[in-house]
Amino acid sequence: MILIADSGSSKTDWRGIQTDGTVSQFRTVGFNPYYQSKQDMIAGLNVPPLLAVKQQVREVHFYGAGCTSESNQESVRQAINSLYPEAQVFVDHDLLASARATCGHEAGIACILGTGSNSGDYDGETITQSRPSPGYLLGDEGGGSYIGRQFLQDFIYDDMPAAIREQVLDIYNLSIFDIQDNVYKKPFPNRYMAGFCTFITQHKSDPYCYQLLYKGFKDFFHRHVMRYEQYQKKPVNFVGSIAFFNHDVLRKVGEDLNIQIKTVIETPIAGLTLYHQKKI
Repeated sequence: MILIADSGSSKTDWRGIQTDGTVSQFRTVGFNPYYQSKQDMIAGLNVPPLLAVKQQVREVHFYGAGCTSESNQESVRQAINSLYPEAQVFVDHDLLASARATCGHEAGIACILGTGSNSGDYDGETITQSRPSPGYLLGDEGGGSYIGRQFLQDFIYDDMPAAIREQVLDIYNLSIFDIQDNVYKKPFPNRYMAGFCTFITQHKSDPYCYQLLYKGFKDFFHRHVMRYEQYQKKPVNFVGSIAFFNHDVLRKVGEDLNIQIKTVIETPIAGLTLYHQKKI
């Protein structure tokens, strides 16, 4: 069996491909070596769906957030090999997964807008250039943590419309102390902040919520897409829940900036499965 994983900070989609082409699927928690130790990742991997195929796995292709540097890739590789010691393990960043899933063998700009954000210029085979991706504290423009952070700031400073604030209080029973506790004391503050994008998406007919999304996406285009050479002549493709569920706003921003958005999908796992099936 070949295992394929597409992992973000919030969740990991897995596909198992048998030699006869049969495909199984399951989901686990997300993994990110920037925020998790090797032992934390090992603990997250020791779950029933992955343990059940332990004797069958001969190859693992893991595409993950935070898996850009060699040291982070090695940390993930060792964690996976602790579960599958006999398997060949290949670790690469989630940006390559997005490019392979959306661009195939054609050139284009591949982007991720999920909990975090990332982008790369793709020549049809490899990522030839990418923009810095410094994480939720210093970057992630257009991603869920970035938009959610602005939303929480507006709540704290009472800079959101009264009607929206009332709904937030009713649904989440928020207080500044709860926010600070989740952001500064509990694990995965990026996931916490991104979680409010569900509300923002559901209320994007409201001008305030729409502008939060519009500005976040515009910031992403300016910091990422518009820094690549001939960006207006290349198809721009997106992967991630924030892009997928707000594709209407995203395409509007692209139109306003004269950027041609081609494909917008929620997850690259289906495209990755096809990519690897052809190699069996």
